[in-house]
Amino acid sequence: MTKEIQPGVYFHLIPTQQFKTLRLYIRFSARHQAQSAAARTLLTSLLETNSRNYPTHTALSSALAELYGASFGVNMAKKGNLHQVNLSMNLVNGKYLGVSSLLDQATAFIKEILFTPNIVASSFDEGTFAIEKENLIAYMKSIAEDKQTYASQELQQLFFQSDADQSVPSYGTLASLTALTSQDLVATYEKMLNEDQVDVFLVGDVTEAEGDRFMAALPFSKTERVHPEIFYYPMADNVIAEKQEQEPLTQSKLNLGYAMDVYYGQPERFALMVFNGLFGGFPHSRLFMNVREKESMAYYASSSYDTFRGFVSVQTGIDGENRERILHLIAQQLESLQRGEITAEELAQTKAMLKNSFLLSLDSPQAMIEAAYLDNWLPEAAMTDEMILAGIEAVTIKEVQKIAQKMQLKAVYCLEGVGKNA
Repeated sequence: MTKEIQPGVYFHLIPTQQFKTLRLYIRFSARHQAQSAAARTLLTSLLETNSRNYPTHTALSSALAELYGASFGVNMAKKGNLHQVNLSMNLVNGKYLGVSSLLDQATAFIKEILFTPNIVASSFDEGTFAIEKENLIAYMKSIAEDKQTYASQELQQLFFQSDADQSVPSYGTLASLTALTSQDLVATYEKMLNEDQVDVFLVGDVTEAEGDRFMAALPFSKTERVHPEIFYYPMADNVIAEKQEQEPLTQSKLNLGYAMDVYYGQPERFALMVFNGLFGGFPHSRLFMNVREKESMAYYASSSYDTFRGFVSVQTGIDGENRERILHLIAQQLESLQRGEITAEELAQTKAMLKNSFLLSLDSPQAMIEAAYLDNWLPEAAMTDEMILAGIEAVTIKEVQKIAQKMQLKAVYCLEGVGKNA
């Protein structure tokens, strides 16, 4: 059940007896921009650490302990053109403890965190700000040490190089983070609170009256809020961007980025799901079986897709001396699918794994939240569970072949070992 409380503020009540816990979740959605991503990311750390009435992390943890060990966090994410700030709390349903006021206590905690942050004289607490800023700087610098993540981000920067906002990770850049002040973060906080679209979720065994009371306790301002286009459409051209770097590694990384024009909500997305499962998404996929297992040319080889940005990526870990051979092998696997060389057994196995994965997700409160969020953002794309399962089952070999034929290589990134590994 979804209600628009006021323009740009939505409440989603998802009553279910599947869980003995409640999940409280608030998402702020704005356009993802390179200039604001780092500030919004740092803001999540400040909101998660303390508040005006819980001025230390110890005080905040004690308040959570009084909620029978409830878990709480604030994070950010990126989906298509959107940058999302998410506040979440999991707590046991008070009816199983005989504590009828537990939801109200949790609501008061969230209200404190969200509407009474640790701001004094138009600045976030300087001590907290300095610590959290330094922690985020350290995290950003550490990304370069995780070579698999680093290679994935470099590929995306290469693929989206024509768009400054899309090429920047969800957490922003080190340069923009370094320049931030505690006063800047207050402006970021106020802009988010007053201008972002807000989606509030309550999942669990609760009544509509309890849900209404929860929502009524959150004093969101009645202001004009944004609703950006969720999809990003890459510019069409025939250029393949390439980048190669060298570091003293024992395992090189070779990642490829493909453009494809299938988006969430389109009927073809089910064929894309099956294509990805056959190409590199599952242990029986072409990349895994032929590149990694049969030819022993890769430590890992997989593919993934993003139906909000028209992006399919291939990730491999290799010996650098095998680079050209592996590029050829990957191209062979795609060409085989483009020719429709798919057995009935492969197709059935892939569909079964996709359906099983979907059914398992139904046991997750967060999956329910994500489905409700997208149904509200894209109501024309809303589907029942039965419709999704039927959509997967209906995919034909010919439809998978057509998806494979849509793949257009746009970016090749290689992080290569030096010396004997070059």
